[in-house]
Amino acid sequence: MIRYHRLAGGSCDEVEIALRCSDGETVALRALAARRMLFVSGPESQSAAIAVEPAARQRSASAAKGILWLASYPKSGNTWTRTFLHNLFGLLEGRDDEYDINKINEFTTWDISARAYKRHMNETPSSENKALIAATRPKVQADIVARTNGLAIVKTHHALVEDRGYPVINFAVTSGAVYVVRNPLDVAISYAHHMGSDIDHAIENMGTENYETPVTEHSVYEVYGSWTQHVSSWTRRPHRAIHVMRYEDMLDDPKGTFANLARFLLLNPTPEQLDTAIDRASFKRLQEQEKAHGFREKPERAKSFFREGRAGQWREQLSRRQIRKIVKAHGKQMKRFQYLTKDLANLS
Repeated sequence: MIRYHRLAGGSCDEVEIALRCSDGETVALRALAARRMLFVSGPESQSAAIAVEPAARQRSASAAKGILWLASYPKSGNTWTRTFLHNLFGLLEGRDDEYDINKINEFTTWDISARAYKRHMNETPSSENKALIAATRPKVQADIVARTNGLAIVKTHHALVEDRGYPVINFAVTSGAVYVVRNPLDVAISYAHHMGSDIDHAIENMGTENYETPVTEHSVYEVYGSWTQHVSSWTRRPHRAIHVMRYEDMLDDPKGTFANLARFLLLNPTPEQLDTAIDRASFKRLQEQEKAHGFREKPERAKSFFREGRAGQWREQLSRRQIRKIVKAHGKQMKRFQYLTKDLANLS
């Protein structure tokens, strides 16, 4: 059940959404309909301002406060979405240069920096203190909001679940989310390349309930869950605070899909600005940048980050056994997003 009510002390355009989850817990997301100015800071940097309507600076800066999550299962279009937004923000600021993919954390950030957790934990995050990491995560997310003048845009691969008794997403500081979903048959191929592993290993990870990434020197673990668990957790109840996009629609209808995203964020680019941002975030342009300058977020084991960027690879690269395993594990969610064609349904 979704309930709408005005926030106490909020502007007339500020709406809070209470979402009743399947486990009975009620969580709230603030849909900030007054968003006209986004102020976002990087992990350790000073805040950077993105002026969309300068005259609304004071009013909107106070209204737009909290985290906007850019969420997805890995290799589903999250970084593509970020690069589109970075290019669009630059154009709305009046800049006409193509955005450097290696400056992608200038306007968006993560919530998994080991250094940020260590400040609260007073010890180094490790696989031995995951319960303390889970308890610290809401504080780290609150810190992101505290040091951000306005709306903080945060990339995440977390599922929308509880972890060791604590919420993985801190709803007290959340203003909304953009969720990108991709056909798991194609995800398996891209995920395998990303990890430098074989496809069977990727399929196994994608089917593992409550799957967690390792703790490293630089980052704490993320809670992916299985692909089904991840997609269901973010999309099981449509509501206005979460904007859902399909990777395939980003490919087939980029103008319509990215225009809807801009509209959700209450941005108002000109048709020319929208077209330019889409072009500069195209896979061809991203591949050219990575080839020329590398990409900091590319895992060491991966040959490249921006590999192919197309749909339907699974028809050429997956065996019948692999297709059957993915469909059997994830058929219900695949059907929801029109990935379960009639011929595939027979395999489940």
